Amino acid sequence: MSTGVSMAAPDRLELVRRFVNTLDIEDGVDAIGDTEGLRRWLSSAGLGPAGPVGDDEFRRAHELREALRTAAFCNHDRVALPIAVTTVLDDVARRAAIAFSFTPERDWHATAQAQGADGALGEIVLRVIESMTAGTWPRLKVCARDTCRWAFYDTSRGGTGKWCSMRLCGNRAKQEAWRDRRRTAE
Repeated sequence: MSTGVSMAAPDRLELVRRFVNTLDIEDGVDAIGDTEGLRRWLSSAGLGPAGPVGDDEFRRAHELREALRTAAFCNHDRVALPIAVTTVLDDVARRAAIAFSFTPERDWHATAQAQGADGALGEIVLRVIESMTAGTWPRLKVCARDTCRWAFYDTSRGGTGKWCSMRLCGNRAKQEAWRDRRRTAE
């Protein structure tokens, strides 16, 4: 039986989901917890960079990850993105020197012109742009449980999935709500 939740997102959006999930909030594990961790993760994702990652790039990567987590949370109710989120996305796009070129087939192609970590982070933002254009972005969400916030792709019919897993977080949330109702009734 389908739960309406898929861990994997379609196509190039999957990398964005994986990037958001580099921080496991519940277990406190951060795959990009230092500059070397960020360099390794970007390299394993096929984004480079060839050289070392600096402290500023490391800070921007964390800002981008949390901005994307917030943006995915906004997808639950399709609310406007906070200015702080759009500011981070705009800054990453600017630093990546994202450029658009048109093809003879009446299509377009976007690339991050910057090198290093800024170009790699720009590639992540480009995948968000592609997903928005393709219409898949609204289904990238984060678990509604504050202690989880794991990114997942909502495959439910109405796009109303709330939890990364009904068996885990959904069940926990329902148990907590039941206990709260019971306490209130007493």
